[in-house]
Amino acid sequence: MKYQIERDEDGRWVMREVWKRGAAVLADPLLNKGTAFTPEERELFDLEGLLPTEITDRDAQVTRGFEHISTKGNNPLEKYIGMAALQDRNETLFYQVMAAHIAELIPIVYTPTVGQAALSFSHLFRRGRGLWITPDHKGRIHEILGHTRNADVRLIVVTDNERILGLGDQGAGGMVIPVGKLALYTLGAGIHPAFTLPVSLDVGTDNKALLEDPLYVGWPHPRLRGRAYDELVEEFVEAVRRRWPQALLQWEDFKKANAFRLLDRYRNVLPSFNDDIQGTGAIVAAGLLAAGRATGVKILDQRVLMVGAGAAGVGIARQIRHLVEAAGGPTDPNQYLAMFDTAGLVLADRDGLDEHKVEFAFAPAVAAPTDDLVGFIDNFHPTVLIGTTGQPGIFGEAVVQTMARHAERPLVMALSNPTSKTEGIPEEIVRCSQGRALVATGSPFDPVAYGELIVPVSQCNNVYVFPGIGMGAIVSRASKVTDAMFAAAAETLASLVSEEDLRGGALYPPIEQLRPISRAIASAVARAARDEGVGELIGDAAIEAALDAQMWDLEYPRLEPV
Repeated sequence: MKYQIERDEDGRWVMREVWKRGAAVLADPLLNKGTAFTPEERELFDLEGLLPTEITDRDAQVTRGFEHISTKGNNPLEKYIGMAALQDRNETLFYQVMAAHIAELIPIVYTPTVGQAALSFSHLFRRGRGLWITPDHKGRIHEILGHTRNADVRLIVVTDNERILGLGDQGAGGMVIPVGKLALYTLGAGIHPAFTLPVSLDVGTDNKALLEDPLYVGWPHPRLRGRAYDELVEEFVEAVRRRWPQALLQWEDFKKANAFRLLDRYRNVLPSFNDDIQGTGAIVAAGLLAAGRATGVKILDQRVLMVGAGAAGVGIARQIRHLVEAAGGPTDPNQYLAMFDTAGLVLADRDGLDEHKVEFAFAPAVAAPTDDLVGFIDNFHPTVLIGTTGQPGIFGEAVVQTMARHAERPLVMALSNPTSKTEGIPEEIVRCSQGRALVATGSPFDPVAYGELIVPVSQCNNVYVFPGIGMGAIVSRASKVTDAMFAAAAETLASLVSEEDLRGGALYPPIEQLRPISRAIASAVARAARDEGVGELIGDAAIEAALDAQMWDLEYPRLEPV
């Protein structure tokens, strides 16, 4: 029997039709409350004698849970393992601990530590979470989806594991990304974990080290390609549509060619988006808008140099183009945006130019060095430098100094994850710009001291936007996720940065405010969906009421026995 979780007539979350008893209740992370079970619940669910006498309140449980994680010292991977064990044991307490220590634990549960977990996945494996769909399941995927713990799935994050962060093909280890993303959806937007499903399309791996590892847990074959791959994805999408027609699907960490192809193929088939493309575009756009508030440089006066032309780079460029055109700016992005890749400036007449780069390719007659980053900066005079390359250190001294010669307060965003892949070291960026640069990175960094200044390093983390985008799409019952919905998320986030934080150099609000941030973004996204005609035609007050009803408060649900 699947879980039935909803709000009761008093507005409290309740898990209905619970048939498990005794040790089976304690073994189920969605039911288990540990020492928080009341005497009545202990009697009702045959738990008497299976727990110590103490009835523990939330604060004490959170203190104890965090103490367990703190015993791991300064080893992030051990802390990740500890948090995963807590999630497998008591899912509600996992989120309560996260919420109480959000700034410390988001980097543990997700980037950058999740990268280490992906690399070590087969050697750390203890318990499965979510679904692995392999080519052996072809013809039976609808049946496999029925093996989930809840019949009412509203949000799916799916990966094929080929481009995990900046680490490449991680095979079955890529599952840590959907699991981590969905944890942040729950933490930020309050989407109850019973309504979420992480999925790995485990279609093999071309990572030779994994295939030769005797402990590798994934489908032990070279990566599926071509028609066979497309047929498996098609069957998966159709199975999702049949079983959960209202579910939102997020594509995650697909290699760029498949990422664009699948997004374009399915974005109008079912409500879906690619966070690496569209979510990254929104979070960077929010940072750019906030930087404009700090420097007084309006979006129409910014000049942007993208270094990296993969899924993230093109997604960012698309969102910036949307903002510029919405503000009445030019329709030709060459007038304000240039894109570099491993071959230099992306030019329209390049032989074999990837299709997804064409829309931002420069005209062939550009009068500037096209294979020298520093030389091009000297001619193009960008105010914004964005890196999505996974190449550490390419934003070195010469690059930053040249940026600082042409912009009073240049915005430098070194976005690649994990920390070892970042394009620029914040200390060097601050030093080479004489403390004038606004700095954002993909992974967390400590503030930088420069003379009497303390320069914050803003973490350009998609967690600021995707929980609210997902909740907004779900609440509005959006039939598709549009560019305007992402623009609404970016504009809302930028508006939430306080004047005090902007003066100090911060581009995003404190991460401790994730829940109200996600709520505000969800509201804006739902309104944008309605106004575009892809969401329910309900008023603002109804949207707020729907959010109140949907957002889980991270408290234990009341359990009702069969």
